[in-house]
Amino acid sequence: MASNRYCIIMAGGIGSRFWPLSNTETPKQFLDLLGVGKTFLQGTFDRFRRIIPVENIFVVTNDSYRDLVMEQLPELTEDQILLEPLRRKTAPCIAYASYKLLNIDPEANIVVTPADHLILNEGKFLKSVESALKFTEKQDVLMTLGITPNRPETGYGYIQINHNESVKGHPATFKVKTFTEKPNQDIAKVFVDSGEFVWNSGVFIWSLKSILKALSTHLPEIDSLFRDGVGIYNSPQEKDFISKVYSLCRSVSIDYGIMESASNVYVHCADFGWSDVGTWSSLFNNSPKDDANNVKVGGKILTYRSTGCIIENKTERPVIVEGLTDYLVIQTNDATMIISKHNEREIKNYAADVDLNFVKAK
Repeated sequence: MASNRYCIIMAGGIGSRFWPLSNTETPKQFLDLLGVGKTFLQGTFDRFRRIIPVENIFVVTNDSYRDLVMEQLPELTEDQILLEPLRRKTAPCIAYASYKLLNIDPEANIVVTPADHLILNEGKFLKSVESALKFTEKQDVLMTLGITPNRPETGYGYIQINHNESVKGHPATFKVKTFTEKPNQDIAKVFVDSGEFVWNSGVFIWSLKSILKALSTHLPEIDSLFRDGVGIYNSPQEKDFISKVYSLCRSVSIDYGIMESASNVYVHCADFGWSDVGTWSSLFNNSPKDDANNVKVGGKILTYRSTGCIIENKTERPVIVEGLTDYLVIQTNDATMIISKHNEREIKNYAADVDLNFVKAK
């Protein structure tokens, strides 16, 4: 595998939608929500190590998750774990990692990926990534992977492609026309029916030179902050420098800050069984079911006359579910939640109420 290939895994989110399993101490990316024997972070790392040298894989996460990353990925050195003192969305995260790599390999060719996505066909996914890496190694472009939509999903961003601007020698690669964030149901249906749109996977591929140029052009104030650290990165002074930078840095996503306005954005379209597993419903759709169409994760679970439920038991205590349809039944050592799947958008509010009434009240 090419020595100038690098992977940046973004693993700093708090995953509040999966409370009570996921919380600020142990968010979604550090959990085995699917019951497959490895966490999302471990699965992402194992996936990319097949095409990228282990020493070239970096994880960017919040400072409070340092020990979790080291525990789950013992193959990494401390220098491969970049710690953010504050949450500032994806643009500062990518700027930090990019300037860190500048000191290591100015010819780096990079894939940036979230830590907590599900990929069902890993072989097809890695072929798409390798195709994109071959393109970005020789071209000044910013690439993302687009997923062929199979339904009018309102929880994903959409990318409009220009079928008239395909890339010779790179099948299914097109110039991007527009980005649209999470449309409503009617607009999503129009997008899917048109055949011009793909889902935005949040996986990016570019050369280090191209992303640094884009940062300088489209986010000059953020670029300037991190560029001032050249000569400091990979030294004992890096931590103090990054603490200062993040205190001054505004919060902005890479999609909004660069991808939506840059003129050299391309998308490689594919269908490799992708989901960001951002909701309990998406977890249900991507998990194996029993004969009654229930998803069961954990031990000591008994169900009677129940269907369409997700039951997760993270304790040694038995869970018995009777007469429920389309419910979430989640038991942890900290809380037990039983709610309709149709009301999962309220989970953040329920978690806040628990915190207010039972945690802060102590």
